[in-house]
Amino acid sequence: MKITFVEKNYKIGNRFKDVMTEKLSKLDRYFGEDATARVVASEQNKMEKLEVTITNKGVLYRSEVKSDNNYNNIDLALPKLEKQIVRSREKLTQSKRTAPKSVGFEFLEEMPELKLPEVYKKKTFELEPTMIEEAKDAIERLGHSFYIFLNAETGKVNVLYKRADNKYGLIEVNF
Repeated sequence: MKITFVEKNYKIGNRFKDVMTEKLSKLDRYFGEDATARVVASEQNKMEKLEVTITNKGVLYRSEVKSDNNYNNIDLALPKLEKQIVRSREKLTQSKRTAPKSVGFEFLEEMPELKLPEVYKKKTFELEPTMIEEAKDAIERLGHSFYIFLNAETGKVNVLYKRADNKYGLIEVNF
């Protein structure tokens, strides 16, 4: 498993990296070599926060915990991840077990080929730095359910969307 460490208002020491790498290596039994882990350590309001995200074959497992010590956070985050992994594997094996068995029917006709809808409209636009409040106003003004913009505060591409409960969600794109 390839592990990437990210620091946000927090200095990750070599000892922390060694402990985290050792603990994450115990999860290798669930994955092949192409799995990646992203460990983000940060400090917010005198609390230390640890985010661990594992990606394997397009499937994402994520845990986020806060406490007064990131070494304690390791012991809180990794069991959550393992529980997600095990639950996901159980669902997969359960669905294989309950898959309908063939009863010996033969189809006389071939099944029609399913076609996905084509892209019928394409838009191109320039991203200009925008504040989140301005993006909210744009959603309301345009009557759209989402708005793509360049966040003036972070310099990253964001997607602001209106949720079913009329609250807003924000997706920050990393590339």
